[in-house]
Amino acid sequence: MRTPPLKPLARIRRIVLRLLFGALVIGVLVVGGTAFRVWQVARVDDWTKADMAIVLGAAQYNGVPSDVLAARLEHALGLYQEGVVGYIATTGGRQPGDNFTEGQVGKLWLVKRGVPEDRVLQVGEGADTLGSLRAVASVAQERGLKTAVIVSDPWHSLRARTMAEDAGLRAWTSPTRVGPNVQTRETQWFFIKRETGALLYYRLMKAHAGVFDELKLPKIG
Repeated sequence: MRTPPLKPLARIRRIVLRLLFGALVIGVLVVGGTAFRVWQVARVDDWTKADMAIVLGAAQYNGVPSDVLAARLEHALGLYQEGVVGYIATTGGRQPGDNFTEGQVGKLWLVKRGVPEDRVLQVGEGADTLGSLRAVASVAQERGLKTAVIVSDPWHSLRARTMAEDAGLRAWTSPTRVGPNVQTRETQWFFIKRETGALLYYRLMKAHAGVFDELKLPKIG
């Protein structure tokens, strides 16, 4: 016995449901694939020689680096001392009421530990990762520097590398493995989720996803 043909409304409903299901599957694959890449690149520590290390800015307190920024600076110092890079670029602007930019604080910290002043490129511009990397890329172009090792937290590596490459640099990553942002599974999972959303937003809009940076860590313990 032949099945009676679907009525037009039922046929449209079935097509819509199939499209919605397909879109849902694609969305899950895109988000899941991006999260996996964030996790995968976070595990990469590439000490291939480069023209410079780029230390992405973090909070400072009246000239004193926060624990997060100090961990990044310490790692970049190691890269310089091992001859992996010839220059270190310190980035980050000034928050309202600050006496120093994050870039200034980074340079002061490095010079105090023996890095010659002319080997530290202070780029105290940019209120976010995208702005900082574009500013560094401009300075690098003026000096003929083309390759960079990006120093940040592991989960930030993929987004930062993507932005640096879009700004015209050949870039790879060597993240710090110490500091508050990498100490517990709860913080790691939080940052993987945040970076997944921020990276997807950047790839879609080519803009900084400020809403994701405003997310706060959950209380732990």
